[in-house]
Amino acid sequence: MAVLYIDYQSPNNQYMYDLRNNQLFKRDNQNYINALGRDQLNTLGNVSMLDIFLSKEKYVEPHIHQNASELVYCVSGSAVVSFINPFTNELKNIPIKPGQVANVPQGFWHYEVATDDNTHLLAIFDAPYPQAIYGSDILRLTPSKVMSDNYCLDQDKWEEAISPITNTVIIGPSADCQRHTTQYHNTQHYYQPNSQTQHTQQKQFHPIQYQPYD
Repeated sequence: MAVLYIDYQSPNNQYMYDLRNNQLFKRDNQNYINALGRDQLNTLGNVSMLDIFLSKEKYVEPHIHQNASELVYCVSGSAVVSFINPFTNELKNIPIKPGQVANVPQGFWHYEVATDDNTHLLAIFDAPYPQAIYGSDILRLTPSKVMSDNYCLDQDKWEEAISPITNTVIIGPSADCQRHTTQYHNTQHYYQPNSQTQHTQQKQFHPIQYQPYD
């Protein structure tokens, strides 16, 4: 961990900030994310935070943080935090209620879904500027021929399937989505192992697209 040197005698030091002044993303009045990093509070060490508000069955879309681990704390409502462990190729789903946390290690592909209305989550990171690569960007920016050739897909059908994804989603589904959403129930967590043969050597993810929040 990098050592941070702060001049605590500086008159420009900041020790308080209102997260409502820095909105990272807003879907609607019930679904939005406020952000806090060193740009907002210059005395922060290697820590930052997202203040997340979700209505039932709304997601923080699948993504990774290539430079930070994420600790998700439930303030109100309930949610399921899910990630794929790249070392075991298992999907883990962790339901959390107020007072409970779920930890997502750095670089794990993960997402959150609210299972109640008025869900409030705090996502705490061990980096002053958490970076993210979002699933919506991977889907819409990877050339369709690359996807069809690699995964034996019909290229025209693939292009049609992803055509609604025109921007980074962050909170999904988008407001204009009309398809039925899957209902999640706040049950005990479980593992869903990969059905295919495990490889001895795990593939490493090399991020090429960085999207730190402003």
